[in-house]
Amino acid sequence: MTETQRDVLSKVPAITLGFWIIKILATTLGETGGDTVSMSMNLGYLVGTAIFGTLLVGLVWWQIAADRFRPFLYWATIIASTTAGTTLADFATRSMGIGYAGGSALLLACVAGSLILWKWTLGTVSADTVATPRAEIFYWVTITFSQTLGTALGDWMADTGGLGYMKAALVFGAALAVVAGLYYRTRINRVVLFWAAFILTRPLGATVGDFLDKPLDHGGLAFSRPIASLVLAAVIVALILILPQRAGAHPKSEKAEA
Repeated sequence: MTETQRDVLSKVPAITLGFWIIKILATTLGETGGDTVSMSMNLGYLVGTAIFGTLLVGLVWWQIAADRFRPFLYWATIIASTTAGTTLADFATRSMGIGYAGGSALLLACVAGSLILWKWTLGTVSADTVATPRAEIFYWVTITFSQTLGTALGDWMADTGGLGYMKAALVFGAALAVVAGLYYRTRINRVVLFWAAFILTRPLGATVGDFLDKPLDHGGLAFSRPIASLVLAAVIVALILILPQRAGAHPKSEKAEA
């Protein structure tokens, strides 16, 4: 493949219903997988962050080096970002004592800052334009911040907010449904709605993951974290094989929206 041919290919998947289904499952796996390492294996949040952070950096490098969109590589990188986000958020809010409110505010500022710098540098934050190394770096930095933010938001709503895991999941699910309604019923900027939905899927997955593996007296179902993680991983692999997986739109095929 020539350099010109490589430039016209988006390195991320088209945004379809299948994308959102796998994304929610991946964020749920990120919660159970991160908790498996940091809690069930008693390695702690800092060691868990180091493990998953190293894996994430390696996968992002591989993703950038890839000559085209590769479904399994892409989703492995997403899962690495969400597990790293789980342990990093837990380390910041619990071990460092920032708290859910402080951690959420800090991470929201990081997400906003990443998007602003991306927009200022490349002129657009549309996922359809992720076809160059610089765009990919911004994309994965923003995603990792959003995954970490989602973990803090989910814990804040479920614990401090007093809703519990299931009710918190319903709240985030309802918010995601509102974003979907805005997409189909309004002319609000599609890129803005994409990132809003992308961020919301993470606390939804975090609260569902906690609901699955937390003890009964904490409002969970007390499922084994390792087993829940293996089942989620198997379902994700099956869906990647079954559901259509194709690269996003040609970055120059339509005018960027934002």
